[in-house]
Amino acid sequence: MPSDLPSAAAVITQLPSAEPAQWPVAADWQPVVSTFFASEAGRRLLTFLQQRLQAGAVVFPPQPLHALALTPLASVRVVILGQDPYHGRGQAQGLAFSVPPGVAVPPSLRNIFKELQRDLGEPPPAFPQPGGSLERWARHGVLLLNTCLTVEEGQPASHAGKGWEVLTDAVIQAVSDAASPVVFMLWGNHAQSKRGLIDATRHLVLCANHPSPLSALRPPVPFLGCGHFSQAKAWRETHFSDKP
Repeated sequence: MPSDLPSAAAVITQLPSAEPAQWPVAADWQPVVSTFFASEAGRRLLTFLQQRLQAGAVVFPPQPLHALALTPLASVRVVILGQDPYHGRGQAQGLAFSVPPGVAVPPSLRNIFKELQRDLGEPPPAFPQPGGSLERWARHGVLLLNTCLTVEEGQPASHAGKGWEVLTDAVIQAVSDAASPVVFMLWGNHAQSKRGLIDATRHLVLCANHPSPLSALRPPVPFLGCGHFSQAKAWRETHFSDKP
């Protein structure tokens, strides 16, 4: 592994505390985030997180709001919805489908890269840097949002229904209500359950199966071959003068 990769000892891989003040976000997301954590749902969530940490639970990722730090509301051009963070140590980094540089690329992300190459001719990123890291996407207007923002080690969906969905629904609604038209990529039933929050008269909503190997090739809309990346590119070129 190249020497410029951080050592494992230097990287914080789990949530150290239930303190929103330690989870920075872009300035235009702060009102949405502050309103949530001041609400009853937000306070209940923080109490739950604190109790789990005090009980010795290992919770990922270390920065639950990382997507809102890297992609300001004003910069959002594409939204990709995931469900909850990866539950393996060192995988989750607060961005849907993304893993830190040097971490093995998960199967769903491999299929995302495979479809990107098939659709637009873009080869997968070099491993280990950036490998499965999608931080570059996030910094260029792709909001990589999980609907639940924390998880316990080895226990998928362990924090589902604990309050994060109230915040992430508000985030989706804020993007839908913003002035700029956006592409929403909804892969799988869970992501598609959020369609009601999106104004489809103003935004492009693309739906397909989840990129997981269990569903990527299955009907009704197989992920592999869906063409979402080329559709999004064409739509963006129509709606934005500041093409990337």
